Amino acid sequence: MLTMTKTEIDGLVILEPKVFGDDRGYFMETYNKGDFEKLGLHYDFVQDNQSKSRKGVLRGLHFQVNYAQAKLVRVLGGEVYDVAVDLRKGSPTHGKWVGVRLSGENKKMFMIPRGFAHGFLVLSETAVFAYKCDNLYHPEDEGGIRYDDPSIGVRWPDVGEVLLSDKDKNRPLLGNARIEL
Repeated sequence: MLTMTKTEIDGLVILEPKVFGDDRGYFMETYNKGDFEKLGLHYDFVQDNQSKSRKGVLRGLHFQVNYAQAKLVRVLGGEVYDVAVDLRKGSPTHGKWVGVRLSGENKKMFMIPRGFAHGFLVLSETAVFAYKCDNLYHPEDEGGIRYDDPSIGVRWPDVGEVLLSDKDKNRPLLGNARIEL
């Protein structure tokens, strides 16, 4: 059983699973196709990914140009600030963003449909991040935009030094990016 909270951008939702806990620990169901469909979330996930990063690592803002992916993201341990930016052509919220804190403690999940750039910043000493995708990853199709694009204006939490890959350091601004979503 899930509870769903809609965000100010159509299609982006925060999901919270029912957690059953006792003195031994806890159990929760993180994905059930029937429960998702009852909430109007119709996805066929085909790939699971997981990463571990240290504090200050910022991964993003990424998207697939021709092979867009919807993503169900969550944190298994640690805490991140997770961001999705609307890149959908003709969307009234194009270029707008939503951010949510995801952690192993709060167990929240963020459902990001196709047509969004996605990224996260690690807030804890380390974080283990997991996500389900509804399309396979194609490395040659990877796109991205700068995490600090002033036209988007994401308000990332202050973690001191932000650690980026060389690729993410050189991403274009939204107005100059190749986006075919």
